[in-house]
Amino acid sequence: MLLTQIDHVAIAVHDLEAAVGYYRRAFGAEVCHREVIERDGVDEALLRVGESYVQLTTGIRPDSPISRFLESRGEGVHHVGYRVEDCAAALEAVVAAGGRAIDDAPRPGSRGTTVAFVHPKGSFGTLIELVEEPPGG
Repeated sequence: MLLTQIDHVAIAVHDLEAAVGYYRRAFGAEVCHREVIERDGVDEALLRVGESYVQLTTGIRPDSPISRFLESRGEGVHHVGYRVEDCAAALEAVVAAGGRAIDDAPRPGSRGTTVAFVHPKGSFGTLIELVEEPPGG
């Protein structure tokens, strides 16, 4: 089994501060990690839930994938991140099984992770992020 656990569920939001406030008031959740990923054009806040996260994310420029998603579909679940031991091996297995890789090779993600995205057209309508924790992470 290449998937070791659910790393996160990503929720695209228009107003990140409002979403963080809602999760704080409604669930007592606190942000455990906040990061702007310039290359992807996103601002994210991670809320720990057990061994996984809820990732609240918004676009920081109009051409980012999150901004385009929000424009076309509105707020809601954007993708599911699955933790894997070896992102490159998992990506290779997905492609061998007929999946469509968005990333040609794993790349740096937030919190020092290594990530690769799998297109929803090859995974039954769900955008998948493969997430490899950093050594010692």
